[in-house]
Amino acid sequence: MDRGLDAARTALADRGCVVLPTDTVYGIGADAFSPQAVAVLLAAKGRGRAMPPPVLIGGTAVMDGLAVDVPEGARRLAEEFWPGALTLVLTAQPSLAWDLGETRGTVALRVPDDQVARELLQEVGPLAVSSANRTGQPAATSAAAAREMLGESVAVYLDDGDRTTWEPSTIVDCTVSPFRVVRRGALGYEELAAVVPDLVDAPTAG
Repeated sequence: MDRGLDAARTALADRGCVVLPTDTVYGIGADAFSPQAVAVLLAAKGRGRAMPPPVLIGGTAVMDGLAVDVPEGARRLAEEFWPGALTLVLTAQPSLAWDLGETRGTVALRVPDDQVARELLQEVGPLAVSSANRTGQPAATSAAAAREMLGESVAVYLDDGDRTTWEPSTIVDCTVSPFRVVRRGALGYEELAAVVPDLVDAPTAG
């Protein structure tokens, strides 16, 4: 895996994309601070700027470098569930020179509970990461499945075995009051509400 991480670092420095394991499904990642790299990521997925990717970070301490006015409830959620399958939507630092798409001044942050992913993040910094699949297709639970969908649009595939879940992270919007679940995922509402009792659940389908 050390050779794979070296290749991933080189690819990211060259503004390329890599596929990396996470604790949920495999993700496709790019340097969050390179508009060119993020554009390549969105093109690989067949996704437009209206659906900006979340940003994976190597540790909770990075949150205050990327977000401002972090509510106390968001800090409690991060303390309880990071590293883990929770993505928090926060107000982005206005001074950051990045372009993730039409974010409306927000950034979605997560610390993945995966050793390979965190090792890479701690070395290269924040990565814009979305599920490793073409938009509309199932999220990849293996590097091989990601390669079938993404092919040569990705420079490096880090293979760390199959993942056992199809569920992505749960997304909570912390820029509204009360906080709101905007995507159901691997973390259940009851677990989150135990930390933030007035949390609003996502509407059920149908």
